[in-house]
Amino acid sequence: MKKGILAGKTVVELGSMIAAPFATHLLNQLGADVIKIEPPAGETTRKLVRGGPSGSYIAFNRGKRSLCLDMTSDEGQKAFRELIASADIVVQNLSPSAARKLGATFEACNAINPDIIFCHIKGYGAGPLEEQVASNPIAEAATGVMYYNRPDGRPARLGPSYHDQFAGCYAVIAVLSALMSGRSEAQRNIEIGLYETGLHIAARDLLGVQLKTQLLGRPEQEPSAEFSMPGYGAYETRDARWIYLVMLTDDHWRKFCSAAGLVADPELDTLRQRRARRPDVEGIVAAAVAAIDYDDLVGRLNANGVGHTEVLPLDRVLGTPQAQSGEKVSDFGFGGYSFQTPELPLGALLGPVADLLPPPVLGEHTAQILQELGYSESLVSEVVSCGAAVVSDPDAPLWSKPRAGASMD
Repeated sequence: MKKGILAGKTVVELGSMIAAPFATHLLNQLGADVIKIEPPAGETTRKLVRGGPSGSYIAFNRGKRSLCLDMTSDEGQKAFRELIASADIVVQNLSPSAARKLGATFEACNAINPDIIFCHIKGYGAGPLEEQVASNPIAEAATGVMYYNRPDGRPARLGPSYHDQFAGCYAVIAVLSALMSGRSEAQRNIEIGLYETGLHIAARDLLGVQLKTQLLGRPEQEPSAEFSMPGYGAYETRDARWIYLVMLTDDHWRKFCSAAGLVADPELDTLRQRRARRPDVEGIVAAAVAAIDYDDLVGRLNANGVGHTEVLPLDRVLGTPQAQSGEKVSDFGFGGYSFQTPELPLGALLGPVADLLPPPVLGEHTAQILQELGYSESLVSEVVSCGAAVVSDPDAPLWSKPRAGASMD
């Protein structure tokens, strides 16, 4: 029996890619039973790496149950409606048109279950674009994030799908709020737009450029937060390792100079002075760091109280002592491979809800869930035979490429 603040709650997910699956991943970590409804081909992230599941699928679908339905069929629709009747929460990120076609709207689900909490994560909220589809990079482009991120002179996405994950977090906040509310229709009918999420995330920068415009008479924005603070950023040490330094204040600057053995220049004592001579300061810091090996520099920085960390590649992140301390990561197997994943960092608030279960294979729980809905074994077989539902094939390989070094035989 699962524990946690959402133990006993059933969440139905119609999700693909990241936003909705990430939201239901968090709800699952809080103790909810998440039933992931997928079409016969499976959701998108099941086929992104060598014909098999991607890191997104493995990371954000652990512990869920997979119900594979053809919701365009009458039998698939019947099973969906019966599931909604007994569920507590629905989270989906279908396009508005697909949601209407499949009957996965608040109006349709509320007619079946008048206590349902329904969350639609969509491209845009209310407005002229509300019917359009949007993705994480579109949200970045439309809300100012991408314009100033130009690694090669051309606007580019940040990389990680932060807007999707923020939208998933906002969805969870809304669902938890609805559970604590008076359960009016307005409180139970939740819409989270990726665009609106991006606007909220960009509030600091949007207000900052307004302030600069009024102070300076022009819409000036720094290329990035790093460039507005000389000495704040990544620098390469003598032994070709990268260290990230944090220098926000004049005190930080003095401590760094002491650690690096630099003679204090009174003309660089204040942030205003250092900004006025930004290229000089950047050159001073880069040269000082380049003259010292990483471990030696870290010892000096620690002794002087300078904020820093190593810039790590992904394959080294989970191997650090800090990552391995406490109960931050869990080990599990999936598809014949071994994985280690970070857990939701809420400590005792979670309770023992991380079951260490792998993500489900497609249709792994179809028969089980249909039987919970009252289907007999023979009726389950009929529904599967007609193609309205799919059960998993335990012998089917998940990836087309074998493990590195494994025999092809």
